[in-house]
Amino acid sequence: MESIRIIGSYLSPYVRKVLVCLELKGLAYQLDPIVPFYGNDEFSRISPLRRIPVLITEDVTISDSTVICEYLEQQFPLPALLPQAAADRARARWLEEYADSRLGEVLIWGLYNQVAIRRAVWNEAPDADLLKKIHEQDIPHVLDYLEQQVPKDGWIFPDFGIADISIATFFRNAEFARFKIDAQKWPLTAAFVARVLAHWSFVRLHAFEDLIFRVPPAGQREVLIAAGAPIHPETLGVGSPRRGILKI
Repeated sequence: MESIRIIGSYLSPYVRKVLVCLELKGLAYQLDPIVPFYGNDEFSRISPLRRIPVLITEDVTISDSTVICEYLEQQFPLPALLPQAAADRARARWLEEYADSRLGEVLIWGLYNQVAIRRAVWNEAPDADLLKKIHEQDIPHVLDYLEQQVPKDGWIFPDFGIADISIATFFRNAEFARFKIDAQKWPLTAAFVARVLAHWSFVRLHAFEDLIFRVPPAGQREVLIAAGAPIHPETLGVGSPRRGILKI
């Protein structure tokens, strides 16, 4: 089995998506748990957009969660995380793109950035007006769409896969930002997200996520090592953050 190294934080929804795929495929990995703001020059070299996650093996170094998951699907096809029918595969890829783009924009660079990142990384207060817009306009808009896409029971396709993972991973961060889906207004989405986040592949990561959520980024590595997380012995992290073309 080839050695797999993942660069990126347990608290990133994009990293979480990749880690869940690795868990489902039974692949061992080691994590360099950096927040991209704390990446060094080598991180900039291998991830020129300064995005996480990055996957490193003996054969390839690639960034972007979708590209990584597609690589894992091709290299390790079982269990399959994409449905077999062409139309279903296209829909799964669309839902993954919608999640990475729109849910990322609203729940991460909107909500989570304001509530968590600005305080933890930049010591800045959230923008109250922006948060009001996110809660009153942006989140209802995405939930209205998802309510039409998710099933009453089970998964989006018969087998648990990338479409389910891609949507739910963002709502784990929403939980950290103290947001809960209103089950009266969006019952299907609320139940679906709860089912996915309760899947064993997500639950295996919960303890490490919970452990570091209130730990400053520069101190998370040591805490995770002490807790027995699969941490890579080398890091691309530095002690202070810098701004740039970044994505959590």
